[in-house]
Amino acid sequence: MKFTASRLSEGNKAFPVEIHLEENNIEIKKPGVFSGDSKYLNYEDITAIEVDSPMIGFSTIRLFINGNKIEVKGFSKSDVKEIRKLIDEGRSRRRK
Repeated sequence: MKFTASRLSEGNKAFPVEIHLEENNIEIKKPGVFSGDSKYLNYEDITAIEVDSPMIGFSTIRLFINGNKIEVKGFSKSDVKEIRKLIDEGRSRRRK
């Protein structure tokens, strides 16, 4: 499943961030002009999830992996809820 940050949000004007949730991992794509950055995260490596959803504006999701933080901004509240739900399901599936 693919989620794309809003172009109206900070840092996503020309090249919005994408989150791809797959069966065993997550890919976070941060496109760029000449090159982009992709991170692949296994569900079992995610130690914590934080979500900031302000009353007005776009939501931020933070994933903690082995002491490192990955922060992604610019998603709707409903997208962030769905992303978190799917990550939690992937994490619980991997623990079994």
